[in-house]
Amino acid sequence: MIRVKFLRLAKRFGQTPHNVVVAQVLYRLGLAEQLRGRNGGRVGAFSFDRASAMAEQLESAGQEPLDFSCTIMVLGKTGVGKSSTINSIFDEVKFNTDAFHMGTKKVQDVVGTVQGIKVRVIDTPGLLPSWTDQQHNEKILHSVKRFIRKTPPDIVLYLDRLDMQSRDFSDMPLLRTITDVFGPTIWFNAIVVLTHAASAPPDGPNGTPSSYDMFVTQRSHVVQQAIRQAAGDMRLMNPVSLVENHSACRTNTAGQRVLPNDQVWKPHLLLLSFASKILAEANALLKLQDNPREKPYTARARAPPLPFLLSSLLQSRPQLKLPEEQFSDDDSLNDDLDEPSDSGDETDPDDLPPFKPLTKAQIKNLSRAQKKAYLDEVEYREKLFMKKQLKYEKKQRKMMKEMAESAKDLPNEYGENVEEESEGAASVPVPMPDMSLPASFDSDTPTHRYRYLDSSNQWLVRPVLETHGWDHDVGYEGLNVERLFVLKDKIPVSFSGQVTKDKKDANVQMEMASSVKHGEGKATSLGFDMQTVGKDLAYTLRSETKFLNFRRNKATAGLSFTLLGDALSAGVKVEDKLIANKRFKLVIAGGAMTGRDDVAYGGSLEAQLRDKNYPLGRSLSTLGLSVMDWHGDLAVGCNLQSQIPIGRYTNLVARANLNNRGAGQISIRLNSSEQLQIALIGLIPLLQKVVGYSQQLQYGQ
Repeated sequence: MIRVKFLRLAKRFGQTPHNVVVAQVLYRLGLAEQLRGRNGGRVGAFSFDRASAMAEQLESAGQEPLDFSCTIMVLGKTGVGKSSTINSIFDEVKFNTDAFHMGTKKVQDVVGTVQGIKVRVIDTPGLLPSWTDQQHNEKILHSVKRFIRKTPPDIVLYLDRLDMQSRDFSDMPLLRTITDVFGPTIWFNAIVVLTHAASAPPDGPNGTPSSYDMFVTQRSHVVQQAIRQAAGDMRLMNPVSLVENHSACRTNTAGQRVLPNDQVWKPHLLLLSFASKILAEANALLKLQDNPREKPYTARARAPPLPFLLSSLLQSRPQLKLPEEQFSDDDSLNDDLDEPSDSGDETDPDDLPPFKPLTKAQIKNLSRAQKKAYLDEVEYREKLFMKKQLKYEKKQRKMMKEMAESAKDLPNEYGENVEEESEGAASVPVPMPDMSLPASFDSDTPTHRYRYLDSSNQWLVRPVLETHGWDHDVGYEGLNVERLFVLKDKIPVSFSGQVTKDKKDANVQMEMASSVKHGEGKATSLGFDMQTVGKDLAYTLRSETKFLNFRRNKATAGLSFTLLGDALSAGVKVEDKLIANKRFKLVIAGGAMTGRDDVAYGGSLEAQLRDKNYPLGRSLSTLGLSVMDWHGDLAVGCNLQSQIPIGRYTNLVARANLNNRGAGQISIRLNSSEQLQIALIGLIPLLQKVVGYSQQLQYGQ
């Protein structure tokens, strides 16, 4: 019978079931009925043809009244045409309007009939968009909220002008004030109405007139995007209706105002409004959700982003270590990976015969065979020297660790002296490497403004620079703070925080982590994270335990709890790291995240194959796979990256990624330090574009 009622409404406005709005409502009514049947409810066999015939019969007889009424609330900035739109809906002057005086000054409603349908419209005072007027807007909106407390509206019309171009979200303060007063749910049952819809579209970039449909689409997108940001829900897609109240607007033979796209706007607007009421009645009848009239505009609980939280949980995190262990590793697995293979060659570079490097001019005079032999000798000696250097650095790290351990065993007076000496040595300020400045860096600004020292202060404070361009006069986008504590000489605790601020939003990231060893090859870490997610702060408490179950295998089990808004999510993960030899490493992880009776499952695999002499050898290939299942939607992604040496000083880097939806990307990069001419390869696509553009010009002429 709800279907029959809506078909009668459509017929009164001269619309057939093939109308876009009518067809969508009928389709959603059918889906709701099917969902009720799948949940065990009773589904009637009342066909669409029978409903259409019944609606036709009732409307033709004209005896049975249509049991339907609708309450519409109108919101919007001052001067956009709210009162004029209400007059157009009833085809009579309900409110006097004047272009030179402010319109509605208080909340008031008017009741009338449109095509035999009882319609109640609530008119509200005009709102102002600027930041300084938001206190004034709050007073108006609170008075509106008190007015509708007993009889809440069925639909909200948010009015704006089609001919007012704005791409800088200047109405965002107003939209956020509306959201704060009524709650985000006010936008879930709102229609965007753009007045002055008969205005001519502006000129395009080249001075040619743009199409009317494109003009409407662009303007609608700006308003919809602003509402989505204000509501904090990017899934919102408010319908848009066009309105023209000017008396000079073109009309059809029935006297109805017609827009430039040949749309009769009044039936379209009213059908959109009535459709929302019809769907709400169907949902309440089938008990698919709570009746929105019982709790008007209460804040809806946001569902936590489970895939995002699960991806963060599945990340492999290194174990936190003490300061003296930062550059050493007693884990045999990592030792095998960090130390390059000797390849059976224990030759000391100092034992080789003397070698005199040649100049570029001398190299050019060599024959091809002599040149090859010379370069082979240079490469051989360089590898031996680098290998010796790596071994020396590792030996130094072990020596420093042994000295630190032996200092702890000395009496207090000796230990204090050692600590004082170490602190004195560390108190010398050391220049830190220069930060990478963006390409748009102002040359008039001295670079030294962005340099800093690593001093004796335990707090490391650094600026955060925007790598893609300056957003502030000083070039700073934020601040980063780090420090490592040691509790009872054996428990490391790290703190890191970062605050960034742009012209609109601020982002906060803070992390605290600690690690405790218990037994051989076993350690447990505990961490607390706080970061900005959308408009809220997410608080995460996580714990991981790592242990060696075999000589070359390390297993990890972890838990995570995240509080985002009022939603608490919990997750669990299991990770296994297998190091077959010095060349191959495999990491497999899987887990699940649950929150608000919802579960997301995921897993990842990463395989790494590298040169036996890495990093002296340059071959490195990585394969990554990720799987995520949420709401039955399976997402599979594959990433492949490979670095292959070509020649002595040239590398070929290939990257490819692909997902199960058929989207992907392939990139190939060739870098060389030997031949500068290889950079000219980058001109090939540019030349192709220039040639193609010139051919287009010739054809155009």
